Amino acid sequence: MISTLQKTIRPVWAVRGLHKSAAEVLKHPAPEDTVTASYGKFISEVKPQHLSSLVLQRSKRMVLDSIGVGLIGSTTDVFELALQHCQLMYAADDISSVYGRRGTRLSPTLAAFVNGVATHSMDFDDTWHPATHPSGAVLPAVLALSDMMPGNGKPSGLDFLLAFNVGIEIQGRLMRFSNEACNIPKRFHPPSVVGTMGSAAACSRLLSLNPSQCSHALAIAASLSGAPMANAATQSKPLHIGNASRLGLEAALLASRGLEASPLVLDAVAGVAGFSAFYEDYVPEPLQSPHDDGHMFLLEEQDMGFKRFPAHLGMHWVADAAASVHKILVGFGPGTVFPAQVQDILLRVPKSKYINRPFPDSEHEARHSFQFNACTALLDGEVTVQSFTPAAMMRPDLHALLSRVRVEHPQDNPANFDRMYGEVQVTLVDGDMLRGRCDTFYGHWRNPLTNESLRKKFRHNAGAVLASEKVECLIDVVEELDRLGDCRALLSQLQ
Repeated sequence: MISTLQKTIRPVWAVRGLHKSAAEVLKHPAPEDTVTASYGKFISEVKPQHLSSLVLQRSKRMVLDSIGVGLIGSTTDVFELALQHCQLMYAADDISSVYGRRGTRLSPTLAAFVNGVATHSMDFDDTWHPATHPSGAVLPAVLALSDMMPGNGKPSGLDFLLAFNVGIEIQGRLMRFSNEACNIPKRFHPPSVVGTMGSAAACSRLLSLNPSQCSHALAIAASLSGAPMANAATQSKPLHIGNASRLGLEAALLASRGLEASPLVLDAVAGVAGFSAFYEDYVPEPLQSPHDDGHMFLLEEQDMGFKRFPAHLGMHWVADAAASVHKILVGFGPGTVFPAQVQDILLRVPKSKYINRPFPDSEHEARHSFQFNACTALLDGEVTVQSFTPAAMMRPDLHALLSRVRVEHPQDNPANFDRMYGEVQVTLVDGDMLRGRCDTFYGHWRNPLTNESLRKKFRHNAGAVLASEKVECLIDVVEELDRLGDCRALLSQLQ
C-alpha cells in the first residue's frame, strides 16, 4: 500500500523540486496581461485568509450537502455500473476512498469519477446561477487528491476549503461572462464544461502549482470538457459530473508534470475559439489577484441553491405550487386528493424541451418532468426520494392526473433559474378553479434552507449507507473543518 502510494505521488511532488519539464514552463510564462494568465495567477496566489467567515460558512454547508447526496447516490444503479466498470477495467490502485463502500478504494482519478457520478445520480446536488452544479464536480476531486497525498502532507481543513472555494469561484466567474449561461441550457450540460475547469482549478490550488501551471491546467481542462444535453434524463447524465471531477483532476496532474496548452484559452481571440467554443457570446474579463484586504468571492454575493427532493431544479417551483393546491383540496374533503375530483390541470412554466415530459418512462425522465413532479405534489402534498421508485411512478391515480395536464409557456416566465416561476391551476369537475404559484421555492439561493433543514436532509441521505454515529460525526467534522490541522478526520468518515 505504502509503496503504491509513494509511486503515485512522487512525480507530482517532484514538480516542486525542479522537475525538468516544469522548469521549462517557468522560462516561458504566459503574458501577464491575458485573461488566462490572470486566472492562473489568482488560483496560485489566493490564500486561506481571503476566505471570509460567510464564505466559509456557506461552503461548509455545500460540502456537507454534497457528501450527503453522494452517499445516498452510492445506492443507485448508475453508480453501481460506474463502480463495476472501474473495478473490472482498470488495475487496482487502492488510494482514494469511494462513497459509502467500506474497504473499497480506487486510483484518485477513478475515485473522483465514481464519487462524482454518485453525487449527480439522483439529481440531488446543489445548483447555482448561472445554471450549473458546482460542488459535484469539485468536491470528489479534492477528496481524492487529499487521499493521494502522503500522511504527513495532508492539507489542513482550511487549505481543503480554500481549494474547494477556488473551484467554485472559477466556475461562477466563467459563467458570468455569457448571457447564454444565465438560461436553462439547450446545447450542452454546463457542469461538463465549467465543472471540469473548476475541478482543475481546485486541484491546482491544492497542489500549490505556480501561476503558469495553473493556467495550463485550465487550458488542458478545456480540451477535456463538454457533454450534450441530449443525455439529460438518462443514466448517462451523472457521468457528466463524474467526468468533470475526474478530468479536472487529471488536467491539474498533467500540468504539474509540465504539460503545456494554450496560454490564451480564456481570452477572446478572433478566428480561434478557446472557451468561446462553448459560449458564443463569451466576453471575458481578467480576474483580479487577491489583495491583502481580501477578495470578494461570488459565494459571498450569492448563496447556493439546495434541493429538498432529488429532481431537476426547475421541478421545485411546480412542486411547491402544486403542494399549495393540495392543501386547499384536502381541506375540502377527507384528506386525500382523488383524480375523479379533477377535470383539468394547467401548468404555466418556462419553455424548456428537455424538462417537458408528459409521461416519463424512467426515474431519470421523471426527475426531468414538470408534469410528473406537479402531479406527484398535487396527489401527495410533496415530492420525496420515494416518489421516483417504480411503485410510486406506476400508481394509477398518478397516471390519471398526468392525462389531465396541459402546459403553457407565458412570455413573462423565462427559462432562467433566477427569474422563472411555476404556476399550477386545477379545475375541478364542479367548475371550481384552484391556483398555486411559486416564485421562489424553499431552498433557492434567495430563500436558502436553514441549517436545521440542511442537516435533516443530510441525515436522511447519509443515513441510507452510514451508521447514525458516523453521520453525526460527519456533521461535526464538516462544521469544524476550517479549524482542523489536517483533513484526515473528514476522509476517514466517507465509507
